[in-house]
Amino acid sequence: MPDHQPLDLSRIKTHPFAQRRNKVRREDFGRACAPGASFAEFWESLPRILAGQDLCEVATAIVAAHRAGRPVILTMGAHVIKCGLSPVLIDLMERRVITALAMNGAGSVHDVEIALFGATSEDVGEGIKDGRFGMAAETGEFLNGAIAWGAQQGLGMGEAIGRKLLEEQGSGVGGQGSGISLLATAVRLGIPATVHVAIGTDIHHLHPDASGEAMGATSMLDFRIFAAQVADLSGGVLINAGSAVVMPTVIEKAIAAARNLGHAVGPFVGVNLDFIQHYRAGNNPVARAKELGGKGYRITGHHEILIPLLAQAVVEQMGDAQ
Repeated sequence: MPDHQPLDLSRIKTHPFAQRRNKVRREDFGRACAPGASFAEFWESLPRILAGQDLCEVATAIVAAHRAGRPVILTMGAHVIKCGLSPVLIDLMERRVITALAMNGAGSVHDVEIALFGATSEDVGEGIKDGRFGMAAETGEFLNGAIAWGAQQGLGMGEAIGRKLLEEQGSGVGGQGSGISLLATAVRLGIPATVHVAIGTDIHHLHPDASGEAMGATSMLDFRIFAAQVADLSGGVLINAGSAVVMPTVIEKAIAAARNLGHAVGPFVGVNLDFIQHYRAGNNPVARAKELGGKGYRITGHHEILIPLLAQAVVEQMGDAQ
């Protein structure tokens, strides 16, 4: 006899399949689309399973919030801009779907460079070898000048940069691409757009004309502006895309401030879109949304595919309504 006896399975208890709860059903399966199918047909062909179902529910929640006049707030990291998604987001801003926009400092860098020069995202590995990384004169001059001016005018950083981009376009000197700028578009449409910096994280912080005082004043005001949007979030949607640390922590503190002042904030739908899911973004806004009586979704995928897909689904569901 072997030293270790195998488990005797002869007395295992079974039950009818009909008594079992199943998470996957045949009617939830996807189906192949015929050549030339419309986007609506493609969307309906997606599996209503896992992320396929989550994506559909998020699109529906955005449309419902829009129709009910509730906020749809987008917080984002700079990678979203570098992926070429500004036109997609601007379309949602023009349609008044996105009601508030918040980004980290790097987002403002890429937004400005695309608007002014039509290119962005330098080769860090190459430039850091000879000390040239981050030292483009025009980028630093524009951003630091706009921020200093904004501090003098009592403006937030996002509005100050957006206004200066529009001025550049109007002067004919530069800024001919401000139509592709998220910050300039927000100013033009009257949509709150805020920039949340950590000193030392962005290239213009290295330039001799950088003012920590101006950055602190304008970004602090932007936090208060963002917190006011979060205070009115009940019944709305908060989407974080591509920010693993800065924007999730800003969301957390904005919720804390709003609730401390008596604003319910929830219930709302919290969504994190990223190609890698991170701890803080999973908490803010996803877990916080659930804790405050709403729903939370983590959807993993490349921004350059996932965001246009979600945006088009929203536009299709809205129909021609603006």
